[in-house]
Amino acid sequence: MGTLVGRRVAVETTDGKNYSGDLLGIDEKLNVILDHVTGAADNVFKVVLNGDFVKEIRLVEKPFDLKALADRMNRVFPGLVRVREDIGAIIVMEKIKVTEQGIAEGVGLAADRVKSIYDEFMKEVKK
Repeated sequence: MGTLVGRRVAVETTDGKNYSGDLLGIDEKLNVILDHVTGAADNVFKVVLNGDFVKEIRLVEKPFDLKALADRMNRVFPGLVRVREDIGAIIVMEKIKVTEQGIAEGVGLAADRVKSIYDEFMKEVKK
């Protein structure tokens, strides 16, 4: 569920209320914090929902396709690319970390090549 943090979600409560917003936080009891909330009363911008009343949480934006990006990187760095879904990252050559936002760790020629692959992938995804 940690992969939903920072994403746009829709939450339905057990009493039938619906909220949409950016998921700021969630814990093991499904207590939820939403920012930029819609579907609530006027002038409500942030809401904390008690997990006892959360019926359903839905991701309402297309998730970033880490596997497709990793497959593309694996063509250039065969056997040196690992997808770490638990942290939402791709690890290249055990030293370059790539997230949805780009290169998070790593420098040098290999990191430059990874960045160019990432940039090309992002251009195609945005079309």
